[in-house]
Order: sequence, then C-alpha cells, then structure tokens
Amino acid sequence: MTVAPSLPARRAAVRTRRSDAGVAASLGPTNTGKTHHAIERMLSFSSGVIGLPLRLLAREVYNRVAQRVGAENVALITGEEKIKPRAPAYWVATVEAMPRDVEADFVAIDEIQLAADLDRGHVFTDRLLHWRGRQETLLIGAGTMAPLIAELFPGAPIHSRPRLSKLSFAGDKKISRLPPRTAIVAFSAEEVYAIAEWVKRQRGGAAVVLGALSPRTRNAQVELYQAGDVDYIVATDAIGMGLNLDVDHVAFASDRKFDGWRYRRLTPAEFGQIAGRAGRHMSDGFFSATGRCPPFEEELIEALEDHRFDPVARLQWRNSELDFSSIEDLMRSLERGPEEANFMRAPVAEDQLALEAASRDESARRNAKTPADVARLWDACQIPDYRKTSPAAHAELALDVFAFIARRGRIAADWMAQHIAAVDRVDGDIATLASRLAQVRTISFIANRAGWLDDAEHWQSVARRVEDSISDALHDRLTQRFVDRRTSVLMRRLRENAMLEAEINAAGDVLVEGQHVGSLQGFRFTPDPRASAEAAKALNAAAQKALAGEFEARATRVFDAVDDAFALGNDGVIRWLGEPVGKIAAGAGALAPTTRVLADEQLAGAALDKVKQRLDLWLAQHVKKLLGPLEQLEKGEGLEGVTRGVAYQLAEELGVLDRARVAKEVKGFTQEDRGALRKLGVRFGAYHIYLPALLKPAPRSLAALLWALHHGGLENVKGLEEVPHLAASGRTSFAADASIPKGFYRAAGFRACGERVVRVDILERLADLIRPAIAYRPGASVGEPPPGAADEDGFVVTVAMTSLTGCSGEAFSSILKSLGYASTQRPGPAITAALVPAASTEPLTPKAADEAAAAAEPAAEAPESAPEAPVEPEAAAVEAPTVEPEPAPVAAETAETAEETRDETAAIESAG
Repeated sequence: MTVAPSLPARRAAVRTRRSDAGVAASLGPTNTGKTHHAIERMLSFSSGVIGLPLRLLAREVYNRVAQRVGAENVALITGEEKIKPRAPAYWVATVEAMPRDVEADFVAIDEIQLAADLDRGHVFTDRLLHWRGRQETLLIGAGTMAPLIAELFPGAPIHSRPRLSKLSFAGDKKISRLPPRTAIVAFSAEEVYAIAEWVKRQRGGAAVVLGALSPRTRNAQVELYQAGDVDYIVATDAIGMGLNLDVDHVAFASDRKFDGWRYRRLTPAEFGQIAGRAGRHMSDGFFSATGRCPPFEEELIEALEDHRFDPVARLQWRNSELDFSSIEDLMRSLERGPEEANFMRAPVAEDQLALEAASRDESARRNAKTPADVARLWDACQIPDYRKTSPAAHAELALDVFAFIARRGRIAADWMAQHIAAVDRVDGDIATLASRLAQVRTISFIANRAGWLDDAEHWQSVARRVEDSISDALHDRLTQRFVDRRTSVLMRRLRENAMLEAEINAAGDVLVEGQHVGSLQGFRFTPDPRASAEAAKALNAAAQKALAGEFEARATRVFDAVDDAFALGNDGVIRWLGEPVGKIAAGAGALAPTTRVLADEQLAGAALDKVKQRLDLWLAQHVKKLLGPLEQLEKGEGLEGVTRGVAYQLAEELGVLDRARVAKEVKGFTQEDRGALRKLGVRFGAYHIYLPALLKPAPRSLAALLWALHHGGLENVKGLEEVPHLAASGRTSFAADASIPKGFYRAAGFRACGERVVRVDILERLADLIRPAIAYRPGASVGEPPPGAADEDGFVVTVAMTSLTGCSGEAFSSILKSLGYASTQRPGPAITAALVPAASTEPLTPKAADEAAAAAEPAAEAPESAPEAPVEPEAAAVEAPTVEPEPAPVAAETAETAEETRDETAAIESAG
C-alpha cells in the first residue's frame, strides 16, 4: 500500500530539488544535435536520467543507449511500459514518468518549450523547476526559451546550437508534385488517412505515423520509409518531437490543429519545430504548403528559414504542493494559482475532472477518509485517458480502480483478466484496432503502477503481449491500405538505376524483383490492369527495363524457330508457340501478303528485322503450302490464250470462280484446253470453276483472309472469324448474313443462295442430283417415275437433295430460287412418308453429304429398273412439290460437264 508523504516532507523535497546548481541549457532549432549531445553527456556520468516528450522518442533513445552500454544498465519508464533491470545506471523516460525516487548525477529534460503547452505544459514546468541532477541538469529545447531560462536560472550557461544544415522554402506544391523523401503533415487521423490513400494511388504508398500508435507499430511504419519501401511518410505533428527520419522535404497539408481546447492556427514556432524535421545532419531541407494548407506569408517563410520566433513569455503551471487531507483540500490545492508572473495556471486537466467526479461519488467519499486514501484516489484519477472517452466514462474507470486499491489494496485479477480479454483480438479495420490499442495502453498503464497488482510482472507481460499483437495487426492493416509494395519496390529500384531481375512463367506473367507487374505475350507487355494510372506507368517502366534482354532473346528464338512453331489464326494474327507476334498485311498481290510485327517499341533495330524476316519467310511458305496450285495458275505456264486468262482469273479469285463470269470463254474451250486445266487441279461445275483440293478448311480460311486484305482490310470485313469457323465445323450450309460481302463467302468456299449460304462443292452435287431428273421424260420407261423424276418439265425434291444441303422447306426453296427455279404445288404420284422424310438440319461433313448423294443417285440414274413404291393410306394425300426451271441453267450443261462433276467425288471427300 502506497502512503503519501506528509506535506512538510514534500515541500522539503521540492526545496531540495529547486537548487539551481549545475543547471545549463542547450537551445536551438531542430537538427542541431541537441538530443544527441544530451545522450553523450549523460553517458559521460556514472548515472543519469533523461526525460523525453514522447513515448516513441523515449523508446528510440532507450534503444540507442542500450546498444552503447548494454540493456542490463538501462531502464525504460513510460506510462504504459517499464523495462527495469536489477540495478540500472541510466533511466530513459517520458517526462510524465520520470522516476521520483531516483537520484542521478545527470538529469536532462528534452523539448522544454512544451512547458507552454496548454495540455501538458504544467508537467514540463514542474520538471524544469524541481528535477535536478547531483552534478548537472541539462535543459534542452528551442531557442524561444532562452529569455525565460535566463530569468528563472540567473547565471546558468545557455548554449545556443546552430542548425547543421540549411532550411529553405520550396514554394507551394501540389501533393502530386512533392519530391521523394517527403513528410506530409496533417493534424487529424482522418486527414492523414485520406492523404495516404491518395499517395498510394499516385506514388505507390506511404508510411503513416500518429502519436496514438504504439512504438512497435510506429517503428514498423518508419522502417518502411527508412528502408526505401515507400518514399513518403504522412504524419501528425508527432514527427516534430525529435523522431529521427531521413526527410528531405516537409509539406504542410494543413495549418490548423486542435490543441485540446480549440482549433487554431499553428504558431510560427510550431511551424518551425515541424518544418525543421527536413534535412538531416549536413543535408539541406525544404518545406512547403500543399493540399488544403493556405500559402505561407513572406514573414512566416523568413521566420522559418532564419529560425527567428517570438520568445516564450509564460509557462503553464499547476501547484505540485498538494494537500491530501481531504478530497476538498486536494481540489483547493490544485486550484491554487502561481505567484510568479512568468507562470499561468494550467487549464483544468483530465485528472482534475476525474477528481471532481469522484468528489460527487458517495462510495469514493466513503473510501477516501485518510490522506493516504486521498493520495490513492489522486493516483487513480491520473490514469491517462488514452481511450479519449467522455470525462464521465473516464472517471468511472478511475473510480473502479480506486475502489479496489482503497478497499483491498490491490486490483482484482479477474477484473484485469476481463479487461484484457475484451481487447485481445486482432480482427477488424484500422479504426477498430487503434481503439483496442488505446484500451490496452490504459491497461498497461494500470499494470505498470507500483503496488496496484499482486502479480504485476505477469499482467505487464500479458498486456505487452496483447499490445504487440494488436500493434503488428495494425501495422499490417496500415501497410495493406496505404502501401502498394509492388509499385514502391519497383520505383525504388528504378531510381537506383539497378539491373532489374525479371522472370516470366509459363502463363506469360512477368515478375520483376519478385513483384507481379503484368503479362508478356510475344513482344507486347500489358501492365497489371488492377494498377492505377500512375502505378501502371511505374510497372511499365520497370518491366520495359527488365525485359530488354528478354526481347532480344525472344527475337533470336523466333528467328531460329521451325515452321511448326507458327500458326495463323482466322483473325489474321500469326502466333509463335501460341503467343501473338505478327499480323498479315496486304502485299504486292493477293497471293503475296506481307507481315507486320506486333511488338512494343523496345523491339527495334536488328532484333526487329530478324523477327520480320522470319515471319515473312514463314508466311510465304504457308501460302505456298495451302494455296500453291493458285500460284501455278497465276503464272499460267503451259497455258495459252483464253485458257491462260481464265486460269489467271481463277487465281485472282483465290480458287473459286463464278462460271457465269467466264461462260463465253469456257464455251469456246477445246478438249485440250479443258485437259490442261484439269491437270492443274481445276474442275468445271455447273455454277463454279474451282479447285476441289483447295476446299479444305485450312486453304479456305487463308483464302478468306487474303480476300479481306484486298477488300477493305481485316478490320473492316464482317464475319472474318465467324465464316471460316463455320466452314471448318463441317456445315454444308448456314443462314446468310446480308451484311457480309458475297465475295468473302466465295473466298471461304461458299455461295450465297437466298436465305442460305451453301458450300461450293455441295452446290455442285445438288446440280448433279437435279440434272438427271431434268433429263428424264415421261414414257421413257414402263412404270412410275422414280423419286426426283420430272413431271412436265419439272422435278420432285427428294430427301437426298435436302439432306445434302442440310436444310428443307422455305430455306431449301430459297436456294433453288436463287439458282433460277420457281416452286409450285402440283398433284403427283402418291409416295410414302418413308420416301419423303423431314430433312435434317444438322450440318453434314463432306463425306456424309457424299454418302447421302450416293444413296439417292441409283434411283435417279436407273428409272427403268426402279421398283414401284408402296403406298400407305396415311401418305396417299401427300403432294410432292415440283420445280420448274425459269430458265434452267443445268439443262445447258453438256454430258461432259456432268461427267466431270461426278469425277470430283473422290477429291471432295478427301477435302473433308
């Protein structure tokens, strides 16, 4: 149980500490090495205490001292953390937590200008007046404190330390124009987060530092910045209190802050404290206004550059000679005003508000009967409100703690366990984790108060573990939200002008320095589409730099590749091992296309020439392999006169020529002329002159591409991929699209016939079925005419005809009409349903079409031996449609033409 010393004893202790012997001051702007000098002075003594303004800075100084003299010789004391070896020689503490019971040779108090702060100033003033080292007391702070130090401590040496580097105004800048290694300062968590989000989108990420962060989280965030993983740090004015960062530029995103009482503009000295973080050691620093911060006035700029600020006139003061006789006496002693003109009574603080609430609580009044109990109540009221709750809620916590230490002498273990369990979680967003961290800081403060717990070390350890786990989770959330590691890493490596390591997996994903930056297909790099516009620029720059060698290597592999490594798609793209590397383009003639390399600008010079040369060579070989007979027709070797002209036209039409276009020339052919063309693979059909061997899907797909190149370009021909795909699927016919040019259909091996598009060879076979029906005349033989036989100059449509084209009804009728026939309904011989089934609409392969045609031909070719068809009652009323020629071009065909068409069966079957 802690018993407060008597009032006379406390006053005597104060008088002893008030001795001014050995007091000195080290004053100056930031980056003067004041704190470093204080640490060196402390370590020159056998014992020392140094008080620092922030828990974060205390942890940083503790680490530095521990490295110098060993952790067993250094203690760290803050409100929420105690590291206390058995016999430490040096004590590093926050100003509020400076140990009262330690006598040391050296005492230093840092940032003493905070004695003017409305919120914490009275604490600094108390340490300034009463904390002394046995041999030396060093006061460290801004030069604005010099007049007051000289007045308070007459004769005390004041050492003014000049800034080690120059601080200059860089002009007002947009956030997007801020240079790397910049700290952007705002004064609320919401502003900090919003700016950090923007920096992430534009520059790859930012570290975040707020005073409410735990040392563990803050150090992890600072390490991101110090290591160069990010080039920007967005922070509150916490960075103005001695945190050592390699900052070249400080940009103020705002000029107003909430000081605990009101929103106000920063004073010039506060601007200077923060701006002075720019530049370290001998490196010059710069400052500017950015974001929503109004432009700086000329007077303010001059003051910041010259470090000239109005001196501190008065310090915040609160009576430290407290009367614990009763709650009322304690409250009166706290309300006592200063007697010296240099001091002003501090505003009512959180602990006083909690004490006022306790004075109205009946239970607290009952428990605070003795001075020792009142002292315990005051200790409970001084628990910091890290949670930033309402005064009533904070007072309730203080009264709960006081109830335990007043009645039992110790806080119950289950109470501690309950409060720790409530925050021992790492789920949730940044705000949730920050709230839990504030709560666990309160628990840590309670656990570190001497005499409040039976097993204090256990609870300190538990609280530290929970704080560390929440701190790590908070760091992860901050990093996930505000840092694009990929972009930041690559931007740093680009600035370093280092060789970047690139890796490309089988799927084409590009990894640079282990970061996924996009994909490489052939010689074209595509940045990750999820990256923002600015980030995409960085990714592209990093990839292009890293892939320079890969482009050269790929060019060599393409040049050395075998023909089977290349393929031409229906879209005109040439692929190498499945990756697009080129595209066909129009050349000197239809059969002489050229190529265009698909590559980024980085593929240039000799490497580009090698790729172009190889693609041109492969394309020429590909055209020759698939359409070689057309080259022979185009040359016309061994052909003369009109025959050579027809051959040339056939080559120009890529192997399928409308017979009507050359009907006059063909009519004048001799048998020798026909034979010469047949030797070159040419066949004469009823409607086309064509090469059956070139009706396979591969030659027709290539022919379609070549036709498109010379008739509007690949981008302007509709159906460029669809029609060759339908051709390759084995469809004998399909619905016509009026917007697709008929010439394109023909180049693909089809003819537009009314509502349908019919394959050229199928159309010729249809003509072969119609021809014998037209040639049949009634009375030529005994018995009923066979299916398909003519009836008064017409013929009956058969299942073989409809099956051949894969359509029936109106669709089939439209085909015949396009060929010059007209359909009529006439009474005819009764036939069974078996003879006239519904025509299948399923696509037929060329082989299947041949089989269907072969099944129908015997009936058409042998009318004399055709058996009489049986009649079924259900089908007796069926009327078979007949077709009249108007005119009938098939009838004009000679027997020689019909014989040629039948001779093509084997060639066409092989085309399937």
